[in-house]
Amino acid sequence: MSKTSSIPAAAPARSLLWWSLAGDAAVSGACGLLMAAGADPLSGLLGLPVPLLRWAGLALLPYALFLAWLARRPAPPRGAVWAVIVLNVLWAADCLILLASGWVAPTGLGIAFVLVQAVTVLAFADLQYLGLRRSAR
Repeated sequence: MSKTSSIPAAAPARSLLWWSLAGDAAVSGACGLLMAAGADPLSGLLGLPVPLLRWAGLALLPYALFLAWLARRPAPPRGAVWAVIVLNVLWAADCLILLASGWVAPTGLGIAFVLVQAVTVLAFADLQYLGLRRSAR
């Protein structure tokens, strides 16, 4: 008697573009929820205004959904991925402008919070760019 294998076939490898879009969706969604729902307590810790935290958090939620939708596409539209890259670079620039402008007086933790966002979205933009280049081959 021969037994048939019950081992499932290996799932297709996920691309760098998929990982960068899915990771960006997860981080953006989590950060958006944290900032939108926790704006009041975060404001005291970070020294950032409640409306800024709440509205920035709310803006991240549809963005995270869009990223998740893109990650689920077998071949995400290149123009949409470019839009994501540009939006990530703009978010990072906005973070730096916010800190340099004097419009807010963040605590040390608030400065770190904003800088970590800038570095994170720039890293995602870089990975998305590299993933887009690899997917074109």
